[in-house]
Amino acid sequence: ETLRLVAKRFADTGGDVWATVGRKQRAFPPVASPVTGEVEARLIALACSAAPAGHARWSLRLLEKHVALAEDIPDLDHSTIGRVLKKRNFALT
Repeated sequence: ETLRLVAKRFADTGGDVWATVGRKQRAFPPVASPVTGEVEARLIALACSAAPAGHARWSLRLLEKHVALAEDIPDLDHSTIGRVLKKRNFALT
């Protein structure tokens, strides 16, 4: 199937090899990440603070709930929060 599609593309481009095997330009630019340097700093500052009453330490899901309550930080998923913390070698202990 791949060979058939490549041969068809080769015929459609008039025998231009680079047009056949080259990558197409994106029609739209990729979506910008909501995580900026300032957001990372606020998130790490929150993770470094004392855990809320009733909790011994921060968890990713607990951080997610508190980030949703903060007005100056965009809503982030717990997996995104985990990636940001891992990128900065920050361990929740």
